[in-house]
Amino acid sequence: MPAVRTTRVRFLMLFLVFVGTVINYVDRANLSVAAPLLKHEFGLGPVEIGVLFSAYAWTYVIANIPGGWVVDRFGSRVMYALAVLIWSGFTVAQGFAGRFATIFGLRLGVGVAEAPTFPVNNRVVSIWFTQRERGTATSVYLVGQYIGMAAFTPMLFWIAHSFGWRAIFWATGVIGIIWSGVWYLLYRDPEACSWVSEAELAYIREGGALVGSHRVASGAQKQKFPWRKLATVFSNRQIIAICMGKFASLSSLYFFLTWFPSYLISERHMTVLKAGGVTAVPFVAASIGVVAGGLLSDWLLRRGASVGAARKTPIITGLLLVPTMTLSLLTDSNTVVIAIMSFAFFAQGVASASWSLIGDIAPKSMIGITGGAVNFAGNLSGIVTPIAIGFILRETGSFGWALGLISLFAVLGALAYTFLLGEVKRIEIDDEPLDASARAVRSPALDAHSREDARSTQD
Repeated sequence: MPAVRTTRVRFLMLFLVFVGTVINYVDRANLSVAAPLLKHEFGLGPVEIGVLFSAYAWTYVIANIPGGWVVDRFGSRVMYALAVLIWSGFTVAQGFAGRFATIFGLRLGVGVAEAPTFPVNNRVVSIWFTQRERGTATSVYLVGQYIGMAAFTPMLFWIAHSFGWRAIFWATGVIGIIWSGVWYLLYRDPEACSWVSEAELAYIREGGALVGSHRVASGAQKQKFPWRKLATVFSNRQIIAICMGKFASLSSLYFFLTWFPSYLISERHMTVLKAGGVTAVPFVAASIGVVAGGLLSDWLLRRGASVGAARKTPIITGLLLVPTMTLSLLTDSNTVVIAIMSFAFFAQGVASASWSLIGDIAPKSMIGITGGAVNFAGNLSGIVTPIAIGFILRETGSFGWALGLISLFAVLGALAYTFLLGEVKRIEIDDEPLDASARAVRSPALDAHSREDARSTQD
């Protein structure tokens, strides 16, 4: 008689990850709301603003790989709570900055502290959700990137208009400090959670959830940083393709997170309050796109498509639709522009389903560090895109070439997924002998499922 699933604890853990992602992205993007005001106070040009926008990514990309490693070694509960607490402290401090260099330095600090967050997100979904649920679960936490901005951008513009740009950082930072405590109190890994029933634990394990992966990682691989294995991961054809695609997808995301409010105010001549209202619309569209991409991926998987086809279809389709943003150059209507930008951002949301693909490919004991490696490569766009747009604005005074650059990146990303990624299968590099505790967490059902999964991923 099949076991009855008496608990749904995995959905609580997913909700915690979702809220954390909302806070994460609000604290990344709050500078974009403050920028139109603080640039006048500090006398900054477009290149300087672009450098400020990119400062976060400078340290974020460097810290992503060690960030993923500490997640694999110390687990999600402690590392996420500590990360949120530290980056929120840096966020509050930005409200007291008195010059360009201070804000730049504090943004560097935010980037370091936020590095473990997406490796944590990816790991939580990988250990709590079955393979057939993973695409939808990934889309739920990814939608937090956009829901946060959709819900809070109008409020942040109102705060800036009413109390000044400094209050933006104080408000968002305090919320994060509170959330760090909530996460630490509530989050648990499956094997350490007293609320999860044996039935739910068996269900997720037999469905391909990597239950016990933290204990595997903390056994034989805990003692040193796995440089050789990391090199193997980075040289893998699948990872190279995902890194290129992630860079392309995040380039358009970083445009909306950094320069988009300035685009509405300077290029479309909107007031601060009006820009604050309409900025939310593309983020709502992107939220719908993220969910649609995840649902489409899991639907294709249930319909019998291979893992590769199910994961790549929404990603490639979304990337190929991102260049529709250049159609905004053909109209003077702000309403039409918002509609075009919303559709392009919807497409970017659909393309963000690559995190579920990472969950299908990453070595079992290196989920965090593999996610960190991909996030490292992808978030290089957070350095390149804002600064490149700043130079374009300085030289041309218009966003036209900037939209063209983002569109070019999107097409190149689609080509990487189409022609370079190839067969989707889990990377097997765990060649050291497992210790007793690691062997104990290996489930025969899970191993059998993994072998079956590897056979079924022909593209």
